[in-house]
Amino acid sequence: MADTSHEKTAGPAAATRYRSPLGEAADEQGIVLTQMLIVADIERSVRFYRDVLGATVVRDQAPAMLRFYNGWIVINTGGGPTPDKPEVTLEPPREPSLVSGFLNIRVRDIAAVYRDWSSRGARFITEPRDNHGAELRCYLRDREC
Repeated sequence: MADTSHEKTAGPAAATRYRSPLGEAADEQGIVLTQMLIVADIERSVRFYRDVLGATVVRDQAPAMLRFYNGWIVINTGGGPTPDKPEVTLEPPREPSLVSGFLNIRVRDIAAVYRDWSSRGARFITEPRDNHGAELRCYLRDREC
């Protein structure tokens, strides 16, 4: 969990306060859900989410922050433990066919989104397919994740 007001200290007596773009997005309860993507190439992933999927870049440096319709995507490279995650190491996926998580993007008109994103370079795994009568769905992949 993160405090989006970001109180940052440079030493015991020094404090610099700055606002995260994500803090502005918090709802009336003070909460915003974001998806963190750990990638090898931040610039490449930012281009994919901006140019292909239509995200708006709010911050283009590590970590990159993108507004994606009514959600947020944070993109960063991996790294070792830090004070706020002392036993956690983040790294990009080693094998693209093994997935431990994904963005689930729900759209009103899957055929239109499929055509639009395909025309901008999205590589879908399949065309939209019927999921046992429950919904139409398809998957695409950011080659970094």
